[in-house]
Amino acid sequence: MADQNIYRKYLNPSVVSRLAGMELRARLVVEGFMAGLHKSPYHGFSVEFAEHRQYMPGDDIKHVDWKVYGKTDRFYVKQFEEETNLKAFLLLDRSASMGYGSGEVSKYQYASYLTAALSYLMIRQRDAVGLVSFDESIHRLLPPRSVRTYLTRILQELEHTQPAKSTNIAATLHNIAERIKRRGLIILFSDLFDENPDELLQGLKHFRHRNHEVIVFHTLDPLEISFAFKNDAIFEDMETGAKISTQPAHIGGAYRKMMQDYLDRIKKSCRENNIDYELLPTDAPFDLALTKFLQKRKRIGG
Repeated sequence: MADQNIYRKYLNPSVVSRLAGMELRARLVVEGFMAGLHKSPYHGFSVEFAEHRQYMPGDDIKHVDWKVYGKTDRFYVKQFEEETNLKAFLLLDRSASMGYGSGEVSKYQYASYLTAALSYLMIRQRDAVGLVSFDESIHRLLPPRSVRTYLTRILQELEHTQPAKSTNIAATLHNIAERIKRRGLIILFSDLFDENPDELLQGLKHFRHRNHEVIVFHTLDPLEISFAFKNDAIFEDMETGAKISTQPAHIGGAYRKMMQDYLDRIKKSCRENNIDYELLPTDAPFDLALTKFLQKRKRIGG
């Protein structure tokens, strides 16, 4: 139990932010997550058999691992390095608004650490993972690969990318959807701040129209949800530089209602289009998202 608790602390975003290097962050987040899997209904699902998959009709019987059969009474075939269960694209919003953070971790840091952890977990399972970072256009597109050496390239990209420009999420999502030809899993990390919510939702639907499975991890700072500011303040748009002087105590109620209406609208549209949606405040433990990923992966038969 002590070892489990030691590892599970690395699911805390503020702890992970103090670690040096994206590879160490990714590894310890995944190890912390796996330390708790024995209590989870997903224990053993494509984690312990990282180099095997269940036998399917038509598989060559010579690849059956009889030692695994002796231990589990189930047929598994050896999975080779070039095989993959799943092709996934991780879409990371690097627009300027993602740089906001009221605590120790900004939205971008939170999303990048989680992107790193999911990349580590997927490649460990022989899944193919690719990375798309974007702002007002596509910044970098790394196609999916499943070999272990590819993880280093993804982590280096995450290490050296920072929030920069304004965003046009809707147009960029359409562009990405057109460029990803093969059906797979799309995982989006974004604060979803867009001037036109209808166009944003159309961008998400575009992936479903192309038969992709989609998970949206809506990444927000806790204060963006609660608006629990104590004193009068000047708020500055991180993308345009526009400023406005406010009295949070007077406008807080109206703000929270507008925010809740927006969140409800996004969630409803995602549900209607069979898109998995998860609101992730930047103080939420990382296992919330990792479990969501395993749930999705299990449903689509990866």
